[in-house]
Amino acid sequence: MGQENCTIVTEFILLGLSDVPELRVFLSLLFLLIYGVTFLANLGMIALIRVSSRLHTPMYFFLSHLSFVDFCYSTTIVPKMLYNILNKEMTISFLGCMVQFYLFCAFAITDIFLLAVMAYDRFVAICNPLLYMVSMSQKLRVVLVSGCYLCGTVCSLTHLCLALEIPSYRSNMINHFFCDLPPLLSLACSDVTMNELLLYIVTTFNEVITIVIILTSYLFIVITILRMRSAEGRHKAFSTCASHLTAIVVLQGTILFTYCWPGSGNSVDTDKVASVFYTVVIPMLNPLIYSLRNKDVKEALRKVVGSNSFLRSSCFSESQGFISGL
Repeated sequence: MGQENCTIVTEFILLGLSDVPELRVFLSLLFLLIYGVTFLANLGMIALIRVSSRLHTPMYFFLSHLSFVDFCYSTTIVPKMLYNILNKEMTISFLGCMVQFYLFCAFAITDIFLLAVMAYDRFVAICNPLLYMVSMSQKLRVVLVSGCYLCGTVCSLTHLCLALEIPSYRSNMINHFFCDLPPLLSLACSDVTMNELLLYIVTTFNEVITIVIILTSYLFIVITILRMRSAEGRHKAFSTCASHLTAIVVLQGTILFTYCWPGSGNSVDTDKVASVFYTVVIPMLNPLIYSLRNKDVKEALRKVVGSNSFLRSSCFSESQGFISGL
């Protein structure tokens, strides 16, 4: 591509999911509904874990951070996407694009490592239950969660610094609905081989490390479960891991398909659909998966709702008595 077509970009145009005007209202309502559920479900999960003493365990400590990260990286993408759809204004400033990419990348990588930490937590809980609370101490939990955030921050910052080194672009039209790195690199005038190689290496490394931790943890978990004599004990152990495995398969599978597929031969539309899945749908699904399949969460929610109903009825009765006394 000739250098005469290259310019310094001050803003990008996000082409979005579809250029069909008839789909605008449908997509805006659909994503508004999904984001509303994501907002309420994730923040609700965090609040429930904080107020319910039943959920003050290491597993739910990690789950509260997973809900926070899911909420954050969905919020990084969806509100801007909805604004663009509703206002027909598809622009985003260069600085806004870089910030959006950095935050999304940091939270997405943190999410992946949190799932690996949660697999290790399940390994300790099932394979060494008597020493679980001692082994998974508050200090260790903080260290593990801090490590997840640190990995996300460092990896994202590395990609961002290399992206900021790109001097000019042959176009400012990004064929995507948010500022992701691959479509951004495809517009660069300069050689971005290092950026693409680093993206592939970092993504593959993160996936391999987390998948090895997850598979190793669940290998020992399965061995321990199969040695249990009680059928009820086996069922309970499997049920506590089912929700976590579901979340892992959905997220890891989508990311592997999008970023680690050999040759990156996916079409633009296929990449967009996959991106919608892990940026919009998965943050909504995670709290639903953990709540619908988890007896402790459902019981804690029932108790909190019941106590609130009791308080409201008590306050109503007292106010009625006060009025009658007047």
